Amino acid sequence: MANELPEMGKISPEIFDELIYLRLGKKSDKILVGPRHGVDIGVADLGNGQVLITTTDPVFIVPEYGFERAAWFATHILVSDAVTSGLPPNYLSIDLNLPLSMTKEELATMWAVIHRESEKMGMAVLSGHTARYEGCSYPMVGGATVISIGDADKYVTPEMAQVGNAVIITKGAAIEATGLFAVTFTKQIAEEFGEEFQKRSEGIFWEMSVVEDALTAASVGTREKGVTAMHDATECGVWGGLYELAKASGVGMRIRKEDIILKEEVEKICSFYGMEPYSSISEGTLILTCVEDKAGDILKALEKKGIRATLVGEVIDEKFGILLKEGNHERPLDHPRLDPFWPAFGKALEALK
Repeated sequence: MANELPEMGKISPEIFDELIYLRLGKKSDKILVGPRHGVDIGVADLGNGQVLITTTDPVFIVPEYGFERAAWFATHILVSDAVTSGLPPNYLSIDLNLPLSMTKEELATMWAVIHRESEKMGMAVLSGHTARYEGCSYPMVGGATVISIGDADKYVTPEMAQVGNAVIITKGAAIEATGLFAVTFTKQIAEEFGEEFQKRSEGIFWEMSVVEDALTAASVGTREKGVTAMHDATECGVWGGLYELAKASGVGMRIRKEDIILKEEVEKICSFYGMEPYSSISEGTLILTCVEDKAGDILKALEKKGIRATLVGEVIDEKFGILLKEGNHERPLDHPRLDPFWPAFGKALEALK
């Protein structure tokens, strides 16, 4: 038997293999990519050179962010997994199981933002369910599936990285961890670092999306013409994302730590709250691999959109493992397993009481 269920966060790969992976309903030869480790999308063959791509996540609403910010984040976190396929989102199917405490005005604000952001992305609401129930509470107020339809020869998955590819990372480490701390502990951060720093840090909240990153990179080309694999660095941050992408593709990597962006705000807030930034949750950070001679074009395309990105390493043979170069030293990169954001966030909340 595998280890027990975690107290918090995603179940382990061992539990997934034991309880979920062997029980996936009726087998279908139309499924090209099904549930598996490190892959956030599913792909089904529609025929005629078209595929259906889906991803499903909770609708995550935190009232303390303000309903405008909370709904923006909820929408972008839903779509961020979908666009790592390289295809734009087309449809949204959403279930809202709302707390009894939610007011009509709060629902109106939340839904207006979901509508606005969906419209900007070209995504139509296809189906849904909305109700208030006893026992429902924030932040998980339902679930949603994002659907994309596109050419079968253009989508990518985290399983498609190839030896010789370049590795690019956008925005840098701990974007989500920093953004969430900045909007939750505004007074404490302002007292420690000053009002200007606090405002700058709060702006990082609006970087917690890879929608524009992924679609911009894919616009250069996919597969042999450009991007080969993409993954957003959520749980366990940059280190977790690199590890998951490499394992999904069955490759190794050689990564240069000093080439990964580390914003001043990220470095100071992570240090102050005791978080290791590279393994801290980082929605908004896109990890991608690409054909080596397209790396320059992808970096230029991202720069035109105002998205900072750096070339941080290369894909190597799996037999060499995942290697992290720090200064003159090189060491194996393991999956962090425990994201330092959660205990740090809980401790900071306790300190406010």
